[in-house]
Amino acid sequence: MNDYYIDLHIHIGRTASGKPVKITGAKTLTLTNILHEAERVKGLHMVGVIDSHVPEVLDELERGIEANGWGEHEEGGVQAGNVTLLLGSEIEVYDEYCHGPVHVLAFMPTIASMRLFSEWLEKRIKNISLSSQRMYGTGRKLQEIVKQLEGLFIPAHAFTPFKSLYGRGVKQSLTEVFEPDWIDAVEMGLSADSEMADQIAELHRYPYLSNSDAHSLRKMAREYQIVRMHHPTFAELKKALQKEDGRAIIANYGLNPKLGKYYQTACERCFAPMNGSNERCPSCGHDRYVKGVFDRLHELKTGGAPPKRPPYIYQVPLEFIPGLGEKTYNMLLQHFGTEMYVLHQATKEQLADVVGEKLAERIVLARSGKLAIHAGGGGQYGKIAST
Repeated sequence: MNDYYIDLHIHIGRTASGKPVKITGAKTLTLTNILHEAERVKGLHMVGVIDSHVPEVLDELERGIEANGWGEHEEGGVQAGNVTLLLGSEIEVYDEYCHGPVHVLAFMPTIASMRLFSEWLEKRIKNISLSSQRMYGTGRKLQEIVKQLEGLFIPAHAFTPFKSLYGRGVKQSLTEVFEPDWIDAVEMGLSADSEMADQIAELHRYPYLSNSDAHSLRKMAREYQIVRMHHPTFAELKKALQKEDGRAIIANYGLNPKLGKYYQTACERCFAPMNGSNERCPSCGHDRYVKGVFDRLHELKTGGAPPKRPPYIYQVPLEFIPGLGEKTYNMLLQHFGTEMYVLHQATKEQLADVVGEKLAERIVLARSGKLAIHAGGGGQYGKIAST
């Protein structure tokens, strides 16, 4: 078996008419660009595109198969060069049992099964050409169709204050909205790690995923996991989530939760830290705040000993490191090949030869978790201290 780098939550982005969203100053998130970024820049072996229910995306994928020699793997997924593409969909559930909207991920093994899912979904949402649409139906009914199509069902960014299972959707338990046996894994999101998530005993039965939720090429692989399996295919990933015959997630890589946008409770206007005793923001006087993941998980905390988990390895993306701009980023990639190599393998001496002692030291300190962090909250990312 081999170890594969996997990020399962990448957005393409589509307008209401199904056309790609163009981002000023950046490459458009087409399938071709995503696959190139995954292989040549990030060093990923498998990516999940969560707009694959969009008919125009499926059409683009089939054109790519014809034009580029890509092909569907017999064990699920599309083999595109050295990267396997998994067909996913992000859906918003807000049924009569939810206290707020919940985002979930559904992955299908084949183009044919995703076409069937798209047809089913189109009757229950307003615009099939957009991602993350609200589905008019129950969460359990959604789980049922996913399982009928032999797909994977995963609550997305499960703890964030907005549009998530524990941040908004339920008061206390996932059983309020979903059938527990039809959940295959739980995605933690950028403001939580395994230890934080394991404060909730009902989650101890599930594997944890650390995915980027990337809306741009640069943010791909800011969180990912290493999965041990025979081949990077849908069937092998499914077995790995079930720890079948030696297959397993062997490491989660992600932001220190303090670097996420919702780690601490903060003022929704100026992002200053707040707590339960503050009726108004001590900084700007505003009377509303966004409850942080840290505090929400403290409310949900239950007893029970957590299982032994894969290591959660903190990763500071290069864009977070003070003084490391676009020119330096490109220089590092040109010299070392992939961002993964820079983040985890290049020695301080090797880095210093390219970017100088000061930046090399920051990269190495970030790797070892020794850089000081100003925690994020209220919708604003945390920051690495510049000194």
